[in-house]
Amino acid sequence: MRVPKLVGLMAVDARETAEAQGVLLTAPDRPDFHLTVVDYVVRQYPPPGVEVPRGAVVTVWFDLGEGEGGGGAGVREPRLPRPPRGGMERELDQPGDAFEAIR
Repeated sequence: MRVPKLVGLMAVDARETAEAQGVLLTAPDRPDFHLTVVDYVVRQYPPPGVEVPRGAVVTVWFDLGEGEGGGGAGVREPRLPRPPRGGMERELDQPGDAFEAIR
């Protein structure tokens, strides 16, 4: 049998998929893996598509390891070409004096 792709699945879905495919799951970074529900799988070993015997153990991780990213800051490179200026600034009038006397 082939190892299913578990990366990107929530823990509960990964367990159901593994059970349906006949493999067992272990998660070294989650001792309470059987209770984990909404965390997402970010790594797995063996990788998807590898032939393994029925009942083989697939290891999944929910946290990125050292040097694997996960900083959460997003892309920091400049966007070229730059997006056009304007947007809401272009459509709204500049505010005036809120207490201007009407004559």
